[in-house]
Amino acid sequence: MPEAPGAMRDTAAAPEAHREALEYIERVTAGAAQVQRRVLAEILAQNAPAEYLRRLGVAGDAPGAAEAFLRAAPLVTYEDILQDVLRIANGDTSPILSGKPIREFLTSSGTSGGERKLMPSIADEMDRRSLLYSLLMPVMSQAVPGLDKGKCMYLYFVKAESRTPAGLPARPVLTSFYRSRHFLERPHDPYTVYTSPDGAVLCVDAYQSMYAQLLCGLVHRADVLRVGAVFASGFLRAIRFLEKHWQRLCRDIRAGTLDAEITDRSVRAAVERVLRADPALADAVEAECARPSWEGIIRRVWPNTKYIDVIVTGAMAQYIPTLEFYGGGLPLTCTMYASSECYFGINLNPMCKPSEVAYTLIPTMGYFEFLPVHSAAGEPHHRDLVDLVDVKLGHEYELVVTTYSGLYRYRVGDVLRVAGFKNQAPMFNFVRRKNVVLSIDSDKTDEAELHAAVAGAVQHLAPFGASLVEYTSYADAATIPGHYVLFWELRGGGATPVPASVFEDCCLAVEEALNSVYRQGRAADRSIGPLEIRVVSEGTFDKLMDYALARGASINQYKAPRCVRPGPLVELLDGRVQARYLSPKCPKWSPGGGRQWTSNAAVA
Repeated sequence: MPEAPGAMRDTAAAPEAHREALEYIERVTAGAAQVQRRVLAEILAQNAPAEYLRRLGVAGDAPGAAEAFLRAAPLVTYEDILQDVLRIANGDTSPILSGKPIREFLTSSGTSGGERKLMPSIADEMDRRSLLYSLLMPVMSQAVPGLDKGKCMYLYFVKAESRTPAGLPARPVLTSFYRSRHFLERPHDPYTVYTSPDGAVLCVDAYQSMYAQLLCGLVHRADVLRVGAVFASGFLRAIRFLEKHWQRLCRDIRAGTLDAEITDRSVRAAVERVLRADPALADAVEAECARPSWEGIIRRVWPNTKYIDVIVTGAMAQYIPTLEFYGGGLPLTCTMYASSECYFGINLNPMCKPSEVAYTLIPTMGYFEFLPVHSAAGEPHHRDLVDLVDVKLGHEYELVVTTYSGLYRYRVGDVLRVAGFKNQAPMFNFVRRKNVVLSIDSDKTDEAELHAAVAGAVQHLAPFGASLVEYTSYADAATIPGHYVLFWELRGGGATPVPASVFEDCCLAVEEALNSVYRQGRAADRSIGPLEIRVVSEGTFDKLMDYALARGASINQYKAPRCVRPGPLVELLDGRVQARYLSPKCPKWSPGGGRQWTSNAAVA
């Protein structure tokens, strides 16, 4: 089994503080098959009281429980467990999915019925997440020495959370972690000294949080050895924020006083503990930000930075060129792979090129199985599943997970390709999310949802005798924040032209029909820009078909793509644009305000 070159060095050469973590990785990957069997047995024994397992006829604490589970448990999606989730959310405290109490729901970026999916989570799960985080710096410090000699400017944010009728928190997994004692009461570690005070991280006002975190990052400019955020899109929003507000930030540094617009008391107190008048620092930052070009601005403003730590796999890969422009040659590192359902693994070669990122699944995080992507036609069956240690190099699989919190053979929706092995444990390239057409930040819009939104919006054209001939879409990452673009080819039109305001209404109607994750990104987080409709000339989609046929597509099987990627197709479409329209305002959104907790409404 091939192992990625340079993935890890000899653990004996590691600092004492990191040796234990590196030896742990070595141990669990070398015995991955045995570890996975133990993990499944632990999950079933812990959750033996769960009603879900009893329905399958599985006695989780009986001899042969694992074999019985593997024979009986079906593949499931969120819709299959939705009724159980709603029972818990509405106050049923019996052991439905888990043998331990569900303490919170983690809101997934995936949606069901337009609302975020709710992933049950038990208290112990926080320990597993903390364990995975604790492995990151031991691996990174092998590739980049000296990271204990400075600080990291990582921009972390919490998002709005709600509560279920039973009072259980429903919030994103990172919000849960940043509010936990594992984060807030963390012991001092010279490898993870953040420039951002906890008070700034925990501020739910995105503007005040961003302002305070960037200000503190500038104050500690000389000490910053690495910068980052969770997603590439979020880090680029921070650079855009700096571009817009650098003069105000420099004024605060020069005077040693915090801008009056920052009104959150916890934020002000946290920032004022580190902010001192420093005219020389203000001059240095101003000199860089005032230059005509912002190419290499990260390296110029934080000259000791060694890399940018952001997720650049999957949909985030579209931001790599922009990051490279602002980074001025700084390496882009991608360190871990996780979701609301489960934390999965880490990149053991973090300084690799973004196109070569491969995550090693840590076998203790959950029980992992894999559904071959190109399996036989028809509905997939659990008999098609492949164990963690039996996947084949170069093959693609959909990830299926069984967790301590009570997900059983749950289809995560991520498609992975086997890139190599670390001992027995496979390393995976992240290929894509299944069925996702558009994504800018944490939003994920699939083809069916997009089509329904467009179909509703075009009704605004009917009074003017116009109709939609064909459409496609793409995620425009060239703007900050990025935004959805729809290319519409229209037919007809009466004596009265369609007013611009009607097309703007169409833009807003599409946005209003999209899921709550998208609408939160637009209205609250401002991580997504206004949706744009570009009206193209008659015959444009015929030209699109001609392009495909000229490159070997079959005319009998051709259908217009519902999404296109930046490149020749977007250039062809943009070359035939006749008019452009933007959504005039943000769509409606409120934290938990649209969610229905009754079974029928939630399934609809």
